[in-house]
Amino acid sequence: MSTPSYLSSGRRPLSREAAASRISAYVYGNILVLAALVPITTSPQYVGIAIVLGTALSTFIAHVFAESVSQSVRSGEQLTRAERIEELRDSVPILSSAVMPCLILLTAWFGWLEPRTAHLLAEVAVLVRIGSTIFVVRRLQGHKPNTRTAVAAVGLVLVATIVVIVKVVLTH
Repeated sequence: MSTPSYLSSGRRPLSREAAASRISAYVYGNILVLAALVPITTSPQYVGIAIVLGTALSTFIAHVFAESVSQSVRSGEQLTRAERIEELRDSVPILSSAVMPCLILLTAWFGWLEPRTAHLLAEVAVLVRIGSTIFVVRRLQGHKPNTRTAVAAVGLVLVATIVVIVKVVLTH
C-alpha cells in the first residue's frame, strides 16, 4: 500500500511534518487536560471547567512560543508572519483537547448529570481521544487498522495514564 504524502487540511494538503506537529500537539494537549482533570474535586457548584480551559489555553500559548523559537533556531532566521500563523494552526489541537471535557463538565454545571459522573465521563473522553491517535498515525503511514492497532491504542492509553499519574503525584 502506498504511503500518503499528506493529510488533508480543509482545501490545502498538510505536509507530513505539519501533520506530525499537529498529532504531537493533540497528544500533548490531551495528556495535560487529563492531568488537570484527575485531581479536580467536583461539587454541584464547582465542576472544574476553568481549570481545564486554563490548562489548554496556557499549554497552547507555551507550545506556540516554544515551537516558534525552535523553528527560528532550525531556520536560522526570524519567522515570517505566515510561519507564525502556521505554528498557531499546528498548535490548535491543544485547544481542541479541552472542548469535549468542558462540554461534558457543563452538563454537571447545568445539573443534567451528577458532577462526579460528568467528571468521570470527561476523563474517559480524553482517554478515548488519546487512544484514537494511533488510528490516525496508521492512516498517515498508509496502513489499515488491525488487531495490532487496537492493542497499540490500549497501550497508548496506558502510557498516557502513567504519564498523568506521574504528573499528578509529582505536582499536586
